[in-house]
Amino acid sequence: MPETVDARGLACPQPVVLAKKALEKAVKVTVIVDNETARENVSRLAANQGCIVSVEEKEEGVYLHLTRTSAKPQSSETSALSGPTVFLITSNTLGRGDDELGSILMRSFMHTLGEASSGPSRIIFINSGVKLVARGSEVLDDLRTLEKAGGEILACGTCLGYYKLKEVVEVGHISNMYDITSALLEAGKVISL
Repeated sequence: MPETVDARGLACPQPVVLAKKALEKAVKVTVIVDNETARENVSRLAANQGCIVSVEEKEEGVYLHLTRTSAKPQSSETSALSGPTVFLITSNTLGRGDDELGSILMRSFMHTLGEASSGPSRIIFINSGVKLVARGSEVLDDLRTLEKAGGEILACGTCLGYYKLKEVVEVGHISNMYDITSALLEAGKVISL
């Protein structure tokens, strides 16, 4: 019997996160969604995970029946990188444009990153990105999850001083440009946001 995930009423990216977790445990998974975006995102995840997707539309929701047909794809962390993956977070919002939307996207990204099976080895926060590690940040729980999973969190001390946040850092370590530069130079892959 397939595992069932009821993702109706859940905001992006939760339907995908729950579907991914279910696929890590089962060969057959049924995901119930209630909107087109979730349907497309879960279907795309399933295809990337080597699954066949059959769709059943019912009055109470769309049932996506996922069946794995191949082995799980290899994690990016097991590829031939010469060093760790480092995220460089340069702003407290994600993308350019509307700051309110950027804040929503950053919360969603950090939550999804915290749910990933293999996260980055380091996350470096500079400029207004340091606001994400300070008291009042809406992503503190997600950053704590990443830290508990072994991710090192570094926040630029100069930036924290500029924003007057040194006394309210809630997660990670206050760092300096030497440590930040060294971490970037040692990285196998740097992803800048």
